[in-house]
Amino acid sequence: MKVAMIIVSIVAIALAAGGFYFFDANGKISAKLDETLGQNKELTFKIEKLEEEKAAVVSELEQKISEISREKEEEISKLKGTYDELVQDMKQEIEDGKIKITRMADRLSVSMVDKILFPSGEASVTPEGIEVLERVGNVLKNTKNKIIRVEGHTDNVPISSKLIQKYPTNWELSNARATNVVRFLQDKVEIDPVRLEAVGLAEFHPVASNETAEGKSQNRRIEIILLPQVQETAEEK
Repeated sequence: MKVAMIIVSIVAIALAAGGFYFFDANGKISAKLDETLGQNKELTFKIEKLEEEKAAVVSELEQKISEISREKEEEISKLKGTYDELVQDMKQEIEDGKIKITRMADRLSVSMVDKILFPSGEASVTPEGIEVLERVGNVLKNTKNKIIRVEGHTDNVPISSKLIQKYPTNWELSNARATNVVRFLQDKVEIDPVRLEAVGLAEFHPVASNETAEGKSQNRRIEIILLPQVQETAEEK
């Protein structure tokens, strides 16, 4: 009876302490208790280490997010400065409806009607166009970490018979115009060609209806767009 009472007391103490104890055939605490306590301590230590590692990762992630946010704010602020400079420099052309400049977050677009740059149905830049492109290019040249994408657009009028051998469709005409603008920005303004892109989009991205002469005039355009420059990783290269 006395032994039984002792055993019950030990069990009660063990339960009160939140642990589990093992007994041998004679009612004594076995060696498994030490083993279980050791495993419990080891698990507790591992959990604490994992919690520390988790806290460190969360802290590092929060720091990186904060740095990215600051960099993004600085980038947008610089782009606004470029926008303001272009609007001031191209004030007359904007008032005349020849140029439209728009900015949205980290992107900027300079849209120029074709008549300011090219003769009708041609891809060679006019003297007036050269002067305008040089002014625009000198501002864009000073931007950092930006791709300068030049898009050629047309209305939906098919190429005339006298030009069809040179430009079979509006694809060829729009591409030739975009390419000539890019070549000018590289050769005359000396913008790094790595930053330049030329794309001909023909009549398939209109900004106005092609049902009116005014709409067609708006659709015949060159758009110079500043885009964020994507950094390639070593694996991608």
